Amino acid sequence: MPLAQNTSKPVTREILLFKRRIPLPSWRDLPLNVYLLLFFTLGKGFQITISTLNITYYAHSLGYKPDFIGVLNAMGAIGSLLGAIPIGLLADRLGRKPVLLVSALLTPLFLAITGLMTVAPLLLGASLLQGVVASAYWVTNIPILTESSSEQQRVGVLALNSFLLLGVGALGNLLGGAIPEFVAGILHVSAASTVPLRWGVLTAALFTLVFGLPLWFLREPKRTLTTTGAPVTENVAPPQMPNIVLPALPKDVASTGTSPIRDATTYSDAPAGYQADSSAKEGLPVKLFAQLLVPDLLFTMGEGSVVALIQLYFVLRFHLLPGPLGVIFTISGLAGGIFSLTSPLFVKRWGKLRLITFVQYVSAPLMILIGFAPSIWLAIGGEYTRSLLRTLIDPIYAAFAMEKVSDRYRATLSGFYSVTWSIGYSIGPTIAGWLQTNVSLSTSFVFGASCLLIAPTLLLLFFGRRRQIAAPV
Repeated sequence: MPLAQNTSKPVTREILLFKRRIPLPSWRDLPLNVYLLLFFTLGKGFQITISTLNITYYAHSLGYKPDFIGVLNAMGAIGSLLGAIPIGLLADRLGRKPVLLVSALLTPLFLAITGLMTVAPLLLGASLLQGVVASAYWVTNIPILTESSSEQQRVGVLALNSFLLLGVGALGNLLGGAIPEFVAGILHVSAASTVPLRWGVLTAALFTLVFGLPLWFLREPKRTLTTTGAPVTENVAPPQMPNIVLPALPKDVASTGTSPIRDATTYSDAPAGYQADSSAKEGLPVKLFAQLLVPDLLFTMGEGSVVALIQLYFVLRFHLLPGPLGVIFTISGLAGGIFSLTSPLFVKRWGKLRLITFVQYVSAPLMILIGFAPSIWLAIGGEYTRSLLRTLIDPIYAAFAMEKVSDRYRATLSGFYSVTWSIGYSIGPTIAGWLQTNVSLSTSFVFGASCLLIAPTLLLLFFGRRRQIAAPV
């Protein structure tokens, strides 16, 4: 059943006001697909945090310098770049479930191989292949959650997804630091030596395998056609009225009765004139995709230059062992994940675009603070603040982007977002590693902050002014 019913009648203020009085649905009413995806996301969060902590330290224990470690971190992103678009198109054609199942089986395999390699070419190759197969998660996860939840549930579901991935999953940092310490105690060697860190990487692979098994019960959402010819996924969740904010409702929506959800080309957050863009009805909306993806590319470059090597920065700058390092980033990730649950409240008060751009602007000076902090406590404080703000906008950014396009192109857009993430997390860590090796540890944070100032400026240029033009009802 479509999300919006009775689109032949005008969307009146009375209906919208009635909708706003409808209470939020209980989490017990969510479809099975959402629960399965959230469970896998939890395991994915553990895998990412455990592997990120240990692979970087593992390469350092083998004697590799930051410039190579930056390239090693970039290989996974390059693999995602190579696989994202083909996998996104394949998921749109064959369905999300088979693509996601293959990824859940092959990702732990190549991750384990990465932890067993010691020679540079084999390390890079295994990391590249792991990135290719892992891209299926990023391509399919958000579209399935979007299609399996109602408009009222969507931001909350994506916030919970972000909380499990970045918040609860951040406990993997604690495990990632504790496992090498535990193995080192048994073998009577240093926790910073190769063998204990290898066990940390293998444990990360095991998490993905175990948490991916329930995906066999995932149900492929049925797809129907709208009046415009674009396929729309039929939600498993009970139908809800579209979540339209009255002050931003365009006049043509109120006068024609077109529903922002029923019409695959019109949304309350869409830029002015997008409804008339025939590319959304007849083909790929290239201009809109570019407006969404270019700022994201710059943002991920800035984030990648800092986040991908942040653990190594603390190791080289403050000489931390895996145990304390894991504790620091467990607290950071868990606090950020919990804070991300408040994102629906911030969206209601500020709106998606304003909140996204504000957080990106504020994150830039925080990066400078971390990179030039004279003490470890000031650096930790800056990282905690940055992490809190960053995780807050993750579900909001996802909802902001997914609501811009029809269901037909959501997996494709998600695939392109994986491409921008891959390019950003390829270029960012590579530049950061070179800067840390050849200039100083702190200069990589300056590069990251510069990217984070440009990205929100472009978002406001593309979408902010157009939203102001839309007159309230």
